[in-house]
Amino acid sequence: MKTILVTGAAGFIGAFLAKRLLEQGENVIGVDNCNDYYDVRLKEARLDMLSSYDNFKFYKINIADKGAVNDIFEKYKPQIVVNLAAQAGVRYSIENPDVYIESNLIGFFNILEACRHYPVEHLVYASSSSVYGANKKVPFSTDDKVDNPVSLYAATKKSNELMAHCYSKLYNIPSTGLRFFTVYGPMGRPDMAYFGFTNKLIKGETIQIFNYGNCKRDFTYVDDIVEGVIKVMNRPPKKAVGEDGLPIPPYAVYNIGNSNPENLLEFVNILQQELVRAGVLPEDHDFESHKELVPMQPGDVPVTYADVSALERDFGYKPTTTLREGLRKFAKWYKRFYGGMNK
Repeated sequence: MKTILVTGAAGFIGAFLAKRLLEQGENVIGVDNCNDYYDVRLKEARLDMLSSYDNFKFYKINIADKGAVNDIFEKYKPQIVVNLAAQAGVRYSIENPDVYIESNLIGFFNILEACRHYPVEHLVYASSSSVYGANKKVPFSTDDKVDNPVSLYAATKKSNELMAHCYSKLYNIPSTGLRFFTVYGPMGRPDMAYFGFTNKLIKGETIQIFNYGNCKRDFTYVDDIVEGVIKVMNRPPKKAVGEDGLPIPPYAVYNIGNSNPENLLEFVNILQQELVRAGVLPEDHDFESHKELVPMQPGDVPVTYADVSALERDFGYKPTTTLREGLRKFAKWYKRFYGGMNK
């Protein structure tokens, strides 16, 4: 049994990761500031899911609070840290840049400093497919240059990778960044397209499909993400010394995506079929009259597509959940949590 610190434990990926680790018998320390960026009832439901485990402890703190972060490290001395706490969302970063600097830069710096002063076996942290910006070459490979972010959110995630590399080099901290590709599933984030579309459709509102439907996303089911994180966190990059006598940074970055981009129109079509199947929408729902094709939004990109060959090579792992399977599970959960029409 290890002590594992999961930041962002009330978040979507964080909660499902914590649950898997708890089921495996690990001691999990969860922290989250539980902000109101989206419906806090979802965060409360995720924490309720975790609270039944005796090996789970939760602290409501902001990782931008250096003293609070250090107190957690001092008290529990975690062997593995998985940093998933971050202000998410591309469009929100255009309107509210300050919170991205606070959480994604200052908060991540505090985590790095704590890992320096309370040495850990492995720091795993969430990066994002958004670092690829408007790269024309697909699929996106971790060997590609990622120097042209198109949103502040993407810039903060690229900064995380640079900061982690620096700390790996200076202090020999094994660290691995994971570039997640469009994660979805039950208890997910309402600001994500599949969730937002569902909320609008059950109210009879029109959904907007950007770039006139000519967008593709590499949708990755949350259980596949969690499986990938666990495989990675248990095998930190090896420490080694270079010819100069200084540490070779024990540092790695991987993509985790389905490696199968779906057209947005096809995605929305499958989503509405599964919402009807689950009883969230009525069988005679007129989908065509509730969709509007609109231009691309600032900060958005036309395609995300993960090259996961490095993940397969090093860990023998690749996500397997099909989009229909994943959206079916989401629709069933949505029906249980929210009900159907006229919510």
